Amino acid sequence: MPVQLNHTIVRATDKKRSADFYAQLLGLEVQPQFGPFLPVVTDNDVALDFADAGEEPITPQHYAFLVSEPEFDEIFGRVRSAGLTYYADPRREQPGEINHHDGGRGVYWLDPDGHVLEIITQHYGADGRTG
Repeated sequence: MPVQLNHTIVRATDKKRSADFYAQLLGLEVQPQFGPFLPVVTDNDVALDFADAGEEPITPQHYAFLVSEPEFDEIFGRVRSAGLTYYADPRREQPGEINHHDGGRGVYWLDPDGHVLEIITQHYGADGRTG
């Protein structure tokens, strides 16, 4: 069996708020709670398991999602409709712009806890990539 990412834990100040935020913007559904986790599962069966951080500080992480061109338009439309500031770059130095790396499109924005979210329509290095 090839190695596949199955799930990752996303620490949040409010797991329900964060799970709802991701699900609404990405066009996914919040799944039933499993133990302390509130999962949002992507189309390739990777679960983002949202967990309350409690008193521990949250270290911002980066979550990138590969999407089709039509999905990009839908998600980006929801990002703009929500009034979120978006950027063409992960350092957030190009606000209000998208990028066109590798012949695709990409955009970044922050979740309620400062995690950096990204949607891209092409793998990075897609021109020379075989898979």
